[in-house]
Amino acid sequence: MQRRPFGTGPREVAVIGQGTWYIDDAHRPTAVAALRRGLDLGMTHIDTAEMYGDAEIVVGDAIAGRRDEVFVVSKVLPGNASRGGTVAACERSLARLRTDRLDCYLLHWPGPHPLEDTFAGFERLRRDGKILSWGVSNFDVPQLELAWSAGGEGRLACNQVLYHLEERVIEHAVLPWCEAHGIAVVAYSPLGHGSFPGPRTRGGRVLEEIAARHGATARQVALRFLVRRPSLFAIPKASSPEHAADNAGAGVLRLTEAELARIDEAFPLGPWPGRLPML
Repeated sequence: MQRRPFGTGPREVAVIGQGTWYIDDAHRPTAVAALRRGLDLGMTHIDTAEMYGDAEIVVGDAIAGRRDEVFVVSKVLPGNASRGGTVAACERSLARLRTDRLDCYLLHWPGPHPLEDTFAGFERLRRDGKILSWGVSNFDVPQLELAWSAGGEGRLACNQVLYHLEERVIEHAVLPWCEAHGIAVVAYSPLGHGSFPGPRTRGGRVLEEIAARHGATARQVALRFLVRRPSLFAIPKASSPEHAADNAGAGVLRLTEAELARIDEAFPLGPWPGRLPML
């Protein structure tokens, strides 16, 4: 599994990680087995959130006895992200995960509390060793600029955003801004949300043709495209150990510049819609 620096932090993180949204809807032993299979194959970046129901509990089961090998990320809901509320929310997440620390803690999306208060909570947690870094999710460029000002230079570790082949809006401004400021960009729902391009579509045929040349799958090709730049990471969810293994295959796949150009042409960026999409 390829690893690279996560923003300006010292730690290298797997480019393909594991998402957990709706993982608590699955059969619990199967969900835990899928996460553990992902860890075995190097997908040691696991993302979760307090909003995701019992997902943090599932992750806690999966990382039991393996905590030191995992880069664990969770998120605070905007409504809980006051100065004290952020600290309390993190304590609850740590209890559900059964760990003493998060590797990164995110504000799930912009909300009602001043960023200065949220970030003060983050800094208190960081000083206490309960989080090692912090960042944001679903932030557009104007919001990132406010966060950069409120948090101080070099504090933002990452921005987690919706990004897949048919939703490339972040490439207009968010991705360049983050790259210019040394911030990691993490793609959630990187295979779409139940809408991966089928083999009969124009784009799907391109993915299948490229995959065949590499002995890979179309989904592996799509994931590899999404992490083609040094700032990019992806966190697909897996519903089974077999699915996890398929996702992990993207971490060792290498595409040529010509293949990347074909995918780019098959899934054009499109015009700026005026807002950053989110699920």
